[in-house]
Amino acid sequence: MPGLIRGLYPEAIAANLARVRSRAGEDVEVLAATKYVAAEEMGVLAEAGVTLVGENRLQDLEAKHERWGERFSWDFIGNLQSRKVKRILPLCRLIHSVASDSVLEQLGRHGGPETEVLAEVNVAGEQGKGGIEPGELGALIERCPVRVSGLMTMPPFSEDPEASRPHFARLARLAAEHGLERLSMGTTQDWAVAVEEGATIIRLGVALYQA
Repeated sequence: MPGLIRGLYPEAIAANLARVRSRAGEDVEVLAATKYVAAEEMGVLAEAGVTLVGENRLQDLEAKHERWGERFSWDFIGNLQSRKVKRILPLCRLIHSVASDSVLEQLGRHGGPETEVLAEVNVAGEQGKGGIEPGELGALIERCPVRVSGLMTMPPFSEDPEASRPHFARLARLAAEHGLERLSMGTTQDWAVAVEEGATIIRLGVALYQA
């Protein structure tokens, strides 16, 4: 696992962020994935103009939120364990990775009228990858006790961004079929393709942090 990122430069992040926003457009939210960003570096992101961050692990989310909670909007973008839903909900505006009945049960217990989630869809049918099958989406939306406002996917990794395009296009079609507004798709290597296919949230790490 890579080590934590330290020694970030606000000027470099601000320039990267401006470049991404210029290409992505005003309607696309740029989420800074902070899994590998040390807690003490989070202030650099705020200084650089980052407003939305996403965490993968509850322990890191709690620690960073306690220190920097008012500086950002927070999303949860990691693998979601049902026993952690209760602690995640008060800290985040949006969970990107809802995909199991056990999570739905916990959302029913601890969610409220304001709770908003994304269903994670395994559009490529990858073995061992998180997310539901596309054919299961309608039933999951019906069973979900809180508002499903969109979809998230993580296509198979490829050095070629174009390899992600059919998966992003399929997710966009699924969202349209179910009347869902949000599309969380695209990371550092393929975010530009995701934007072309209708992403409303792109999740970036290295693309923002490199000097």
